[in-house]
Amino acid sequence: MKSQDVRKHFLDFFESKGHLIVPSAPIVLKDDPTLMFNNSGMAQFKEYFLGNATPKSNRIADTQKCLRVSGKHNDLEDVGFDTYHHTMFEMLGNWSFGNYFKKEAINWAWELLTEVYKIPKENLYVSVFEGSVEENVPFDQEAWDIWKGLIDEDRIILGNKKDNFWEMGDQGPCGPCSEIHVDLRNQVEKNAVSGKSLVNNDHPQVVEIWNNVFMEFNRKADGSLEKLPAKHVDTGMGFERLCMALQGKTSNYDTDVFTPLIEKLEQITEFKYVNNNVTSSAAEEKINIAMRVVVDHVRAVAFAIADGQLPSNTGAGYVIRRILRRAIRYGFTFLNTKEPFVHQLVAVLANQMGAFFPEIKSQQQLVTNVIREEEASFLRTLDQGLQLLDKVINDEKGKIVAGTKAFELYDTFGFPIDLTALILREKGLELDEAGFAVAMQEQKNRSRAASEVSTEDWSVLIPGSEETFVGYDKSENEVKITRIRKIDSKKDGILYQIVLDNTPFYPEGGGQVGDRGVLVSANETIEIIDTKKENNLILHFAKQLPENLNAKFIAKVDSDLLALTSSNHSATHLMHQALRSVLGTHVEQKGSLVNPKYLRFDFSHFAKLTEIELQHVEDFVNTRIQEQLPLIERRDIPFAQAVQEGAMALFGEKYGDSVRAIKFGESMELCGGIHVKNTADIWHFKIVSEGAVAAGIRRIEAITSDAVKAHFASYESTLNDVKLALKNPQDVLKAVHSIQEENIKLSKQIEALIKDKVKNLKVSLTTEIQEINSVRFLAKQVDLSPEGAKDLAYELGNLGDNLFLVLATVNTDVSGDKPMLTCYISKELVAEKNLNAGQVVRELGKFIQGGGGGQAFFATAGGKNLNGISEALEKAIEYVK
Repeated sequence: MKSQDVRKHFLDFFESKGHLIVPSAPIVLKDDPTLMFNNSGMAQFKEYFLGNATPKSNRIADTQKCLRVSGKHNDLEDVGFDTYHHTMFEMLGNWSFGNYFKKEAINWAWELLTEVYKIPKENLYVSVFEGSVEENVPFDQEAWDIWKGLIDEDRIILGNKKDNFWEMGDQGPCGPCSEIHVDLRNQVEKNAVSGKSLVNNDHPQVVEIWNNVFMEFNRKADGSLEKLPAKHVDTGMGFERLCMALQGKTSNYDTDVFTPLIEKLEQITEFKYVNNNVTSSAAEEKINIAMRVVVDHVRAVAFAIADGQLPSNTGAGYVIRRILRRAIRYGFTFLNTKEPFVHQLVAVLANQMGAFFPEIKSQQQLVTNVIREEEASFLRTLDQGLQLLDKVINDEKGKIVAGTKAFELYDTFGFPIDLTALILREKGLELDEAGFAVAMQEQKNRSRAASEVSTEDWSVLIPGSEETFVGYDKSENEVKITRIRKIDSKKDGILYQIVLDNTPFYPEGGGQVGDRGVLVSANETIEIIDTKKENNLILHFAKQLPENLNAKFIAKVDSDLLALTSSNHSATHLMHQALRSVLGTHVEQKGSLVNPKYLRFDFSHFAKLTEIELQHVEDFVNTRIQEQLPLIERRDIPFAQAVQEGAMALFGEKYGDSVRAIKFGESMELCGGIHVKNTADIWHFKIVSEGAVAAGIRRIEAITSDAVKAHFASYESTLNDVKLALKNPQDVLKAVHSIQEENIKLSKQIEALIKDKVKNLKVSLTTEIQEINSVRFLAKQVDLSPEGAKDLAYELGNLGDNLFLVLATVNTDVSGDKPMLTCYISKELVAEKNLNAGQVVRELGKFIQGGGGGQAFFATAGGKNLNGISEALEKAIEYVK
């Protein structure tokens, strides 16, 4: 059964059981601060399990793109070494929100697996929660009894809390679960060892394929459990493992989910992947591992980029970059790929999965470009790391390289530790792995301490209250507090999260920052320092709680900040329209930040914008501002209708069935943010910078309103200062041009004087050259610029062979006087005496508290200690003695 059919049969089956089929949420989460990525099928439904929202149907089924590379669920380091762990995977799931429970979930699971997919019953084992005395949760008798009616009792396994009690996190909904495992071994192996003994023991052919979670408890902050008001079903079946079982394979990588990618990788690298059923040598297994890493990781990276997460140095972007670099490194080390290659797999992936996940097809070119540029960048880093590692090796006196040095390469330059260890072994050296582990753990401890957060349970003041957002119509409103929660983080200290029955405060989202303001009662004022959304609750952050939580309050948004933010947000819509008009309709928004100070807008485009193009964009937006276009806002319109009418929907965003559309003239976008009532309120639009973010992604930063006024005032002030410095000329531009022309003339004169000085010094220094061990040697401080010292070195070098020359100069710039060393070594000395100018300046540079490098015959080093010049020149003679 082809993988596309496996997916279709699952969704068709549950649709026949009255389930609403919903699309996968983006792999990158943008509205859940507790998760970087969608790491399970239930992540997009958390708000329903928590009771903070009502689902459109109480029976839902889907296949969800998942990514497990950080936090509690982290499979990254397992990927490649076994045949069933993945970073990105699909989770097939069916859900009941207070509707059916164990009987239906278990019976349908059995029906689908054995009657639709026709997996032999004798290949299946199931597990049931054995109960927990410490949790005061009994043995799951109901599940046991249901399974007894479907499967032989000796195929039912009792599972402990670790294996058969599923939790969303340290707090939140949880409950016992019933797993289904499949035994894919051949008959000889089954006769020799019972599959029952191999369940949950990491056997590659006895694997869990489906987990049925029966959510009936809530885990509180103190660790205790309380009953949920309704019982829910949350199931997850690994799509890749299911395909392995249905296609008669013993490895996920032998299924048609991965074989097209592996075949393309074989073409690129000219290495062969040895099928898992064939015994492979140690060398072949290294190639197999590398290939599994690459084809797994390209899926994770490609779908993350398609959903809007670019590789970067922080947060989720850093995780994506790390995954990609792991793939590049395995290719570099084991598949001999010294040029970018991973991006060539994107076309195969798009053809393979584009029908069901259209985002990978529509974003194919962008994904390809970003990955190719990231590959090129990291290969340059690897090359730089190899040079730095060579220096570490050359500096090493013993046979063991310090773990701290290896960690510096890893932490600062991203140089993989296992590649460091491999190269050291080839050089006959060892790595202090314990020292590296200590340095790594110290960094993790620092990172963990910085991000550590403790969260108390919610104190519910008004049970059953439904929260309403009124910020589209009001900036202040009478409110009541419905629930509060205390959080304590190393970063921000103690804060309180306050939920209101209705609120004018906009929570951070869609690029727009959260509102600030105050809660005012008859007796006190509480400052709201930020507003965010979590699991469909709008959280107002405060440093203190009101004394009387039951009082009536007026919630007031800081209207001045909101006006500036609204101006910038509306300007992003107009700029998006302008970019598509000026550059072409290939332009798509790839990220934004809207705050009171400025706006930042990332978009897809292949080249740097010219000054003329930037001016056209500015003019386009300012024309729309001058036209005084009114805001046309449409709420609760069907998503399909809004798109059909021309509204732009952004890739990577999660839209509901009903959406809100914002329109200014011909600009129409789906948006949940706050906007000006008329484009005239923006006042003026000014671009302040444009640059690259990644391959095919550009970034514009711009300002509006008061910031533009301040910008123009600053320019006027600067112009007045320039006039004053030029003694108030009538024509400032003419005066500047005159100075530039005079500077060119003076520079030419100085250049001629330096050449004369070099010629004179060449004559005088020739007499100072000593001969030591058949080497012509000179170490001298000269009164020249660094460029003059270079010219002098070459002039002296042309006078004869076997010259070893070190010149010291003092370079003066705005930051002060700085010493510099220039080393020239005749090429015959480089060849015959094994002298190297780069190594010389690195050693001598230590005396001037600096460093440098260059070629074997010519190199320079800069420093900051003028007093070290004489000692550096004295030490130079030791190289030729």
